[in-house]
Amino acid sequence: NYTYRVARGAPVLGVHVVPEGRLDLAALFGEMTGDVVDKLSQTSWARGPEATPILDACPAWFVGRVVDRFDAGDHVGFLLKPEHGEAGGATAVGFQEVRHLQPGHPA
Repeated sequence: NYTYRVARGAPVLGVHVVPEGRLDLAALFGEMTGDVVDKLSQTSWARGPEATPILDACPAWFVGRVVDRFDAGDHVGFLLKPEHGEAGGATAVGFQEVRHLQPGHPA
C-alpha cells in the first residue's frame, strides 16, 4: 500500500496517538488508503522534525529513526528509536471504539 511504500525508504517515521473521541481521524487513517486519498489534505498538520508531518489533532506523537525492519507475516514491522516528540496528555482512542472500522484494502 501507499503508506508502506513511503515508509520502507524513509529514515524516520512519525507515530501519533489518536485522541479519544476522534473517530473521524481514526477512520481517515484506518479506513482510507493513500493509494486513493491524500489523507494529509483531509486534516490539519504541520511540518515537524525531519520534515515529518505532525497531525494538529494529535497532542501525543513521536518521530523515530528507523533502526530495523522485520517481517511480521502480512505486514512489515519497523523498530524505531524515538528522537523527538510530545506527550500531550491525551487519552488514546481505544480498540473497542474502532473495531468496527474496515481497512482501506486487504492486508
